Amino acid sequence: MQKNVYAVGLVLFIVTMVLFFVMYFFGMNTDYFNNSLLVNAFILPAVYLAGAFISVNSVKKLGIPMGFRDAFGRAFKPMFLGGILSVLSIFAFLNFIDRDAKDLLNFQYIERQKTELNNEYQKAKLTSKTDEEKAELDKNYQNRLQSFSPEMIKDKDMFSFRQFTYYFGAIMVFYVILSTFFGSFFRSKTLE
Repeated sequence: MQKNVYAVGLVLFIVTMVLFFVMYFFGMNTDYFNNSLLVNAFILPAVYLAGAFISVNSVKKLGIPMGFRDAFGRAFKPMFLGGILSVLSIFAFLNFIDRDAKDLLNFQYIERQKTELNNEYQKAKLTSKTDEEKAELDKNYQNRLQSFSPEMIKDKDMFSFRQFTYYFGAIMVFYVILSTFFGSFFRSKTLE
């Protein structure tokens, strides 16, 4: 029996939410933001890759001929469904159910940016040779530090609806590239 693309999409959604809540309940600490980034960068792409593969391969194993469009759709639809449901659910959770988790993530994001700025500054200081370069570096560093002042960051929200649409746009690029790969690889040579 071929796997229904929407059933695979719902499984992807469930797995994503399980990972989200595992991080939420067991990983909310000083590295919550960094750990969430690692899960989003390494574990979730593998999960969605597996979901797309299962969706396409279930039809391929039955010997049903598929063109590029069919294979692309069988890979894309479950990822899209799982992704859109996940993004909307996480957005709703962070913005309406637990704003403290959202505030923690925002705070850790800003702290990470400050740390990266300081690390870049320290490295650049070591490579600066002339007094003019050092003065320019210090001036740029002080200007960048002002972007982290309390007035500048008080309304900074990395988890607003606008930001989530940007995140989902980036995720869509991943889905399209992966689906194109599956469409090219799993299409039947006799169909075109």
